[in-house]
Amino acid sequence: MRYPPDRTVAPGEVRLTRLHRISSRSDLFPRLVSMQKLIDAQNFAVYRVTGSGLPSKHRLVCELENWGAANAGLGKSFIDAYGEAMLDHIEKSLLPLMWNGREDDSTAETPDFAPFTVRMRPQLVPFAGIAFPVRLGAVGNGYVVFTANFIDLASDMIIDLHGRSCQIIMDLLSLDERRSTVAEQLSEREIACLQLAGDGRISEEIAEKLRLSIHTVNAYLGSATIKLDSVNRIQAIAKAIRLGYIS
Repeated sequence: MRYPPDRTVAPGEVRLTRLHRISSRSDLFPRLVSMQKLIDAQNFAVYRVTGSGLPSKHRLVCELENWGAANAGLGKSFIDAYGEAMLDHIEKSLLPLMWNGREDDSTAETPDFAPFTVRMRPQLVPFAGIAFPVRLGAVGNGYVVFTANFIDLASDMIIDLHGRSCQIIMDLLSLDERRSTVAEQLSEREIACLQLAGDGRISEEIAEKLRLSIHTVNAYLGSATIKLDSVNRIQAIAKAIRLGYIS
């Protein structure tokens, strides 16, 4: 997946730049935190739409968040309050969603961009916020959400954040695609050899454990290294761990 090269953009124009290739979801956290700080938000959450077939079968699943252990219930409260409305919205529109919190001064405002946002029912959760919808196909739809006691955003900031939100979901989708491709390519024997190698076993020990010849073990490890696009066995093991195929 490629993005256009970085360039100077005019006010109001979405910037889609290719950031460094990410290897895990944790690489997305610094970018989300940067976006959060930019608008003085308190928390962020990234949701993906899962399920296939009828829209009634769809649901929002949280992929990344920083609610924190003390506020673990906020995520569930948010989805209980707005989940159905968000699923309905993403089927019809890509305008950002905004809502006010329970307190009178807990508001999300955008005076110069209000006609291009959609207001959700207010005072259902204890925080105000904004949700940026991203629609990339059947498996690439979702939202990037920011919450705060008070949000006041200008139009250029909303457009910039929406563009960055698209990149977040695109990178999540790219990770899933790469993981799926590797999962289809690696055989059970290759994964087993990688797991044992990751546990510190040498080829002779792996061969004895799996009742294979040393030559066969080395062949499996070599083919797995190639499929994982790695330069050596150590890098292949590290990548397999990051992708979640071995522990």
